[in-house]
Formats: sequence, C-alpha cells, structure tokens
Amino acid sequence: MVLKERGKHVVDFFKGIVIGMGAVAPGVSGGTLAVILGIYEKITKAIANLFHDFWKKVKEFFPLALGGAVGVLGFSNIINYLFNNHELEVKYLFIGLMIGTFPSLKRQADRKGFKFWYLIPFMLTLAAAVILSPQMGNIAGDIAVTEAHFPLLVLCGVIIGFGTIVPGISASFILMYLGTYGILMEGIALLKPDVLFPAGIGFVISVLAFAKLINMLFNKVYGFTYYAIFGLTTGSVLAIFPGFGAGWRYVLCYLLLAGGCIASYFLSNLEKGRLKKQDGT
Repeated sequence: MVLKERGKHVVDFFKGIVIGMGAVAPGVSGGTLAVILGIYEKITKAIANLFHDFWKKVKEFFPLALGGAVGVLGFSNIINYLFNNHELEVKYLFIGLMIGTFPSLKRQADRKGFKFWYLIPFMLTLAAAVILSPQMGNIAGDIAVTEAHFPLLVLCGVIIGFGTIVPGISASFILMYLGTYGILMEGIALLKPDVLFPAGIGFVISVLAFAKLINMLFNKVYGFTYYAIFGLTTGSVLAIFPGFGAGWRYVLCYLLLAGGCIASYFLSNLEKGRLKKQDGT
C-alpha cells in the first residue's frame, strides 16, 4: 500500500512537470495537458472547493504542485536561452504549435453542440485581436516591453492562471502577444523576486477566481464562452508572426512551423480520445 502510494506521488510529480512546461511554452496549454493526463477535472474540482478538506487536498496535490514548479523553473531557463539567441526560429515553432491546436479548440468549442450565433463572439474577439495587434508593437518580432512594473506582472500571473484553468488556451502565447513574455521568462529563469512575487500573486488570484467562474460560464454558456476564447487565440497568432523571408534560416523556420503543427496536432488527437472517454462516447 505504501509503495503504491509512493508510486502515485512519483507519477503525479512527473505529470506536474509536464503541466508546468506547458504553462510556459507558447502554443501549449497547461490545461490541455492536464486533460490529456486525465487530471483536469480532479484539479478544477479541488480548486473550486479548496477549503473543503483543505489539508487533505494539500497532501494529495503537493507532488503535482512540486512537479509543476520544477517544470516551470527548469523549462523557463531553456525557453529564455532560445528566445534570446534564436527568437525567429522559436516564434515560428510556437506559431506551428498554436496552429496545430486549432482543431482541438474547435472540437472543444463544439463539445456541447454548435449554433450559428457562436460565430458572433468568435468574430468579435478575432477582430479585436487583429485591430489591436499593430498597436502592441511586436508584430515583427522584437519584444516591445523592456521593463514590467508590478501591476503588469500581476496581470501576467493572472493570464498564466487563466491558461492553466482553461484547456486549449496558451497563456504564454497571449503574453507574447502583449510583449511581456521575454521579461517573465527571464525573471523566472533567474528567480527574480521582483518578477516572481507579483506574478505569483496574480496566478493564485486567477486560479482561485477563474476555477469557479469558468465552471459557471461553461455550464451556462459553454459555446459562447469557448468561441470567444477561440477567436482571441486565433487572432493572437497575427500579433507575433515575424513575416516571411528567404534563405536557409527561413527554410529551417518553415520546417519548425510544420513540425510544431504536427506535434501539437498529435497531442490534440490524444486529448480527443481522452475527452471521448470522459463523455462516455
């Protein structure tokens, strides 16, 4: 019994690492990975009823949380290096990862049926992302924000928490859209308290608030909610697209884009099977 429990803790620890990596990798959703790993519903229910059997939940989810921290801290160093030295290639890869998730987003948006009116929130949020993207100052690639203040870092934490709770949404991709991704990754990689503290506050607030809010919205207006999120995610691709080019470097970029698309599409198919089991279909 003890060995079985320890084995479960080890498995949860590695699941946490995978989810943590997904939380900081643009184009990948920590929430989606939680669905694939079969622990999403368990996590959201625990957060939505956090103070019921609080210490029991702390003991049960500690290995998962520890693994998540290791995944975020470890992978952020890799991402920080790649972003500083191979930004163009990384952006093409992440765009491919994002495009590959579109079929999964569409499936999840239609999970409870499709209505024509769902296209209204989709078009509104898509248009908003497209209209706002030139004003964000980072369409062509350079990160616009070079210094983030406390309120902005809290907002970054809120966005990461949102992406962790909502499957199929890449919080880090949205941070790239806002131009704050590089600063946040550097702060996490170097363990900067002035970055970690406000972002941590935002993350905790977001997870606690959105766990119940998202459950309520998905229960009452699932289609409208998910199509609005789908539109925003689709439009945000335009905000970081670095443009086309020629030469061997761009050939590599196009290969990375295709590879990222195929990889995330493969993960989406795994998720599709998991969702079918959950729905009993």
